[in-house]
Amino acid sequence: MSVTINAHQLSRLIDKTISHMASEYVEPLHGIRLDVDAKYVYAVASDRYTIAVARYQLNHGDQQQEPWARTIPAEYLRSLREWIQSMEGAGLITISTAKDRLIFEGPQSDLSIAVTPGLEFPDWRGLLRKMVEQTVEGELFPCLNSGYLSRFNTGDILRVRFTADEKPAVVFAEDFIGALMPARHAGVYPCKEETFEGAHKSWLWTLAAGSTDASLDGAAYEEDRPLYDVTTDIRETGEALLQQTLRSGWDMSGKSTEKRDEFLAHCLAAVNGWTAFRYLDALYNVDPRAAAAVVAEVAGELESGEIGDFAWDAAEAAGFDPEKWHSEYDARLKAVEKKPAA
Repeated sequence: MSVTINAHQLSRLIDKTISHMASEYVEPLHGIRLDVDAKYVYAVASDRYTIAVARYQLNHGDQQQEPWARTIPAEYLRSLREWIQSMEGAGLITISTAKDRLIFEGPQSDLSIAVTPGLEFPDWRGLLRKMVEQTVEGELFPCLNSGYLSRFNTGDILRVRFTADEKPAVVFAEDFIGALMPARHAGVYPCKEETFEGAHKSWLWTLAAGSTDASLDGAAYEEDRPLYDVTTDIRETGEALLQQTLRSGWDMSGKSTEKRDEFLAHCLAAVNGWTAFRYLDALYNVDPRAAAAVVAEVAGELESGEIGDFAWDAAEAAGFDPEKWHSEYDARLKAVEKKPAA
């Protein structure tokens, strides 16, 4: 099974979808899905929050082949892009499957990539089919310049209000309001399909092959992070601190006070979790950017596993005597060891 596409078009397919891949903790979605049917070759990526599909129409001679699909793992995309960039844009690339490999054959060199043939990937045709078919007939179908959308990446959760066709889209967030002018405002109408019906029709052949009950729900697409993985996202950090506080409180209430060490450990975890959350929340309200920077910096320190050294240095920098603390702690442990059991 093989398909032929020029280097420029293959590069465009990757560039249009690579930002939508999931992290390494969602293996089935950590890459770009190369999907081929009788009319098109598609590049598909999703992180469960967004989904992107780019397509290239095949030459007539390729339209008799059997459909196939493979996921290009994210770790190989950099080498693939570099290989594509090493040739002329018009150079033809033949992509074929061979057991657990995707083979890219160029005019002067070849590239082979290891893939997992049976790796599960969501029914993207079905997902988009459901979304498109849920659209109410006659709804607005504004034309926006995608290059301007990135300017609203402020880290906020945005709400969007489409006022009318050929009118600005208004965006709202906490203490923020903005507007994005329609593409037609510049005096040029770059949208190929002027109506929703026209756009839907151009994808109807593709989406009709999707299931009507497709879903991204299920264990296959859940994050498989290590138990103590550290996040750099400020909202996730706040959530983790609140969870720690509540879970420690629940564990504390379920433990007998006779198990003093275990009980005190849960008390300490609950107190520290709540204290850290309150400090983070206060810092965020004063300076959100500073809060985000601190969370990212602390995440790096935790990942390094050297927080004991960092704490010692911080104590000395603040004018304290960590050596004295250590001596007092050792003396307290020795006193406990010598104390006869009750």
